[in-house]
Amino acid sequence: MGMAVSVPQYTVDDLETFPEDGNRYELLDGVLLVTPAPRPEHQVVVSRLQVAFGFALVLPAHAHVVGPGAVTLPPRTQLAPDLLVYPARFAPTTPWSEITEHWLAVEILSPSSHVYDREFKRDAYHALGVPEVWLVDIDARTVETSRATDGHAPWREVVRTEVRWKPPVAAAGVTVTISLDELFAGTE
Repeated sequence: MGMAVSVPQYTVDDLETFPEDGNRYELLDGVLLVTPAPRPEHQVVVSRLQVAFGFALVLPAHAHVVGPGAVTLPPRTQLAPDLLVYPARFAPTTPWSEITEHWLAVEILSPSSHVYDREFKRDAYHALGVPEVWLVDIDARTVETSRATDGHAPWREVVRTEVRWKPPVAAAGVTVTISLDELFAGTE
């Protein structure tokens, strides 16, 4: 007869007690997710995305573009996407738990996080109200976009040449277009 395994449960407040050791600590329904510090190419790709979104959204004051950010549903869920876009109506001093609208969450897949990101976090972001999630795969040189739909499974597409994103009506008329050749340049 097998022995029952007890999995510790944590809260968002518990995250404050974890060490600043370079690892990323996240919670999904009380379960702790720990991933190591990202590789340099991971950070370069995040930086390039921040620049692209910054020119389109931050400078005209439509949105904040941060990396990492936090999508929080206290007391037992706090996810930290590599890049998060949310409306500028939230002051930069607003606590993560009080930011109630998120436009885009981006995860850069890595060997240590791809299962969490693809199998758990993507759907969790949608359940938390994030309408669009990108999974950026440096090795495959693709971006998998996932958009929430009303009451149906998210619409998904794997992009191989360029990815386009249009923010909600608050930034109407803005389109962010990113060439994947430029995004992944030098990461071979």
